[in-house]
Amino acid sequence: MRRVCVVCEGQTEVEFVQSCMGPYLYEHGVNAYPSILQASSGRHRGGRVTVERLVKFISHQYHETDRITTLVDFYGFQDREGRSRAQLEDAILAGVRNCTTGFDERFVLPYVQMHEFEGLLFSDIEQFEFVLDGWNARSRAALLDVYQAFETPEDINDSPETAPSKRILGIFEPGTYSKTEHGPLIAEAIGIDQIRAQCPQFDAWMDQLQAWGK
Repeated sequence: MRRVCVVCEGQTEVEFVQSCMGPYLYEHGVNAYPSILQASSGRHRGGRVTVERLVKFISHQYHETDRITTLVDFYGFQDREGRSRAQLEDAILAGVRNCTTGFDERFVLPYVQMHEFEGLLFSDIEQFEFVLDGWNARSRAALLDVYQAFETPEDINDSPETAPSKRILGIFEPGTYSKTEHGPLIAEAIGIDQIRAQCPQFDAWMDQLQAWGK
């Protein structure tokens, strides 16, 4: 069983790996476990995502596991500087290559999620019913409008006003939707297969992770 460290930027992603991705990948010979991004000092747990922080953290973890990947949001990168998702992934891999002894790039797979984790939740809007205090005909219709406006959930755009998380918070009454509580719960109800069917970039990443288990 291959041990695969999934570097996460926050607690929501950690919960998603533990409750959804981990059990799914275990059936394919991959023991995926989350590790939250932090500085070498142990401070600044999660958030503040930059290529440099990811490179240092991955290099530090490289010899502690069989394989390593990332689950971080394109939206949250503080040093995007006009770079695309693919360019950020290439920069992470190049950085780890340059500062890791005995490096084998077959064992490292940077993955940048477009645009936020919350985008995946639009793979099945009916599962937002788990937001018990906010689920009603109006919120369902608003979620459906967002879903239908884009080719895939991964295309829901990332401006400060219209990022997936901002859309969700704008749809539900204040205090009824909690990112860390409801996000993983909704994702678990949707299921990895449905998310893969709706989100091609996520699906391709899962294919690569499954290949590690063969």
